[in-house]
Amino acid sequence: MTTIDLNSDLGEGFGHWPLGDDDALLEVVTSANVACGFHAGDAATMRRVCDRAVQRGVAIGAQVGYRDLPGFGRRFIDIEPEVLTQDVIYQIGALDAFARVAGSRVRYVKPHGALYNAIVHHEEQAAAVVQALVEYDATLPVLGLPGSAWLRRAEEAGLHVVPEAFADRGYTAEGTLVSRRLPGALLHDADEIASRCVRIARGEPIRDVDGGELTVVADSICVHGDTAGAVQIARSVRDALLADGATLAPFADR
Repeated sequence: MTTIDLNSDLGEGFGHWPLGDDDALLEVVTSANVACGFHAGDAATMRRVCDRAVQRGVAIGAQVGYRDLPGFGRRFIDIEPEVLTQDVIYQIGALDAFARVAGSRVRYVKPHGALYNAIVHHEEQAAAVVQALVEYDATLPVLGLPGSAWLRRAEEAGLHVVPEAFADRGYTAEGTLVSRRLPGALLHDADEIASRCVRIARGEPIRDVDGGELTVVADSICVHGDTAGAVQIARSVRDALLADGATLAPFADR
């Protein structure tokens, strides 16, 4: 029987501006990637999501990114590696404070947006994010794209690496995510997405954007919280995995 984690990006509103349905998604997912105030989120939002995640038994993860609120963290920033290390430590520490007040703690770390994509290949920035984990808490698992420089360097540093797949994102033939600026970047059909996630959980190939077969090794599947129909998609994925005999559980508990 397959055990798989479902994660989602939560807490991405800011002030009076909500984004996504955090409460509904917390009823579905097993791990919450909570924005730490750099690409989205604020103190009140972090506290609220942490409180509700603890109530529902959902693992809390720090979703760290570039300091880029206007761009939602989706623009590459050529930041000095040593500064990036301190920015990541700052974000983990901020969320960890709210997680502890809520009765838990940060259980893992996942980069966001442009930082996530940059450290697939950007060796210096990947090393800088790894260094932040080594200095803050080397026992924290790290979530990322299979085959990325980020996961390779994290593993070399002795960190617990967790490969993930994306439920609603298109893949290139190389196993990277299709740019959001290009056709095929986002999938919208809930049934198609759910079926694809079942194949991923089974270890079976899926179709890449060019129509070829691609096998994505993953211990966690990300269902985005800010796409149209996100809650319906997440529920469809959960229901399809359970119907196929999978067990849903946070990877941080294994």
